[in-house]
Amino acid sequence: MQLELYKNKSWMHDINPSFKLIGMVLLFIAVLFIHNINVMLNLTGILLLVYLLMTGQTYKLKLLLLIPFVFLFFTSAISMVLFGKGDTTWLEFGLIHVSEESFYRGIHLGSRSLVFAFCGLIFALTTQPIFLFYSLMQQWKLPPKFAYSFMAGIRLLPIILEEFLTLRKALIVRGVEQNGNLVKKVYFYSIPLLSQSIRRAYRIAVAMESKRFSNQKNRTYYYELGYSRMDVWFVLLILLMIALSLYIGTRLPYVPVTDVRYSG
Repeated sequence: MQLELYKNKSWMHDINPSFKLIGMVLLFIAVLFIHNINVMLNLTGILLLVYLLMTGQTYKLKLLLLIPFVFLFFTSAISMVLFGKGDTTWLEFGLIHVSEESFYRGIHLGSRSLVFAFCGLIFALTTQPIFLFYSLMQQWKLPPKFAYSFMAGIRLLPIILEEFLTLRKALIVRGVEQNGNLVKKVYFYSIPLLSQSIRRAYRIAVAMESKRFSNQKNRTYYYELGYSRMDVWFVLLILLMIALSLYIGTRLPYVPVTDVRYSG
């Protein structure tokens, strides 16, 4: 999966990972203050284009990853549409009350969920975790013992999964998988995996201590990361997305609603 995700690279892979993280966090915060549904729809569409055209992955993979987030859009929107507050009633049946205000608010909420999803997908598909932690150590002075601990934990996940599958096959051969109830299954799985994880964590801690993974300032890194002009292009991209969304949303609105917040 590691090779599949980062095999086809784009210019966004060359952005400094920690700088990209800060940019995405600031974009998250900015989206929280957008209450104009026209602006939100424009930003959603622009981020969709960035996700499809600039992440460097196959379209099959990108469309496959969109499926759960499209479902999230509908679930987020429908709850607000059917049970939101509003004065201009479109449909009322029992607890269901669909109004003009709740409809626009639901679409706005669903679009905001998609914006968060696109930002997360763009960051995940264009950032290797190991480069992120190296950048955090070098540019943002994250203590190496924390960064390397996270990287070791990421590397251990496939090993834990392999141990789980091996243990499951062993239990099936012994007849435990078929005959035991849920509580026994949790017992048979949790104790061996937990004991193995504790022993492995202790060995890694001893190895890191012997290799002096401490807070020492002068240390070398296998990967040297820094800032480049791609970071400038990334900032310009974010500013261009926000400016286009605001301009088109105010000049060419799709609906005559500028604030979806209910004030009645």
